[in-house]
Amino acid sequence: MEIITVRTAVPADLDILLGFEQGIIAAERPFDPTLKEGHINYYDIAEMIKASHIEVVVAEFGNEIIGGGYARIEPSKTYLKHREHAFLGFMYVKPEHRGRGVNSMVIEALKQWAVTQGITEFRLQVYNDNLPAIKAYEKVGFTGYLLEMRMGLTDIDSEKF
Repeated sequence: MEIITVRTAVPADLDILLGFEQGIIAAERPFDPTLKEGHINYYDIAEMIKASHIEVVVAEFGNEIIGGGYARIEPSKTYLKHREHAFLGFMYVKPEHRGRGVNSMVIEALKQWAVTQGITEFRLQVYNDNLPAIKAYEKVGFTGYLLEMRMGLTDIDSEKF
């Protein structure tokens, strides 16, 4: 029986990771009316793989990359107890491999990396209406913290003013 393993991403993984990025964007478009139409990119994955303050990992099943994610060390607000935190992102699992604990394994690998970097806090952002993603993050220990809100100024009824 083949097992799922998680490893640090390398430049040779770039094409697959770019495909994952498009999968993430397609999944998030219904939740974000501010995204541009057509092809967009969220990340510079090639640079992320090289950066010392970012850990990009991939999950493999056999010889197939089936998921991935990253943790990026960022400075925290000066009023918080921790000077830095790791921001989690780029979480993706191929649809046919979902429900097998891949997301949990990727997050665990990123947590281990963050701890080796002296990090004590993990953060992420998820769309408020993306209930499957919220449930997946709650399953591995994340809790709601802060709700960011928006209002498009072109959405305002100008006759009210």
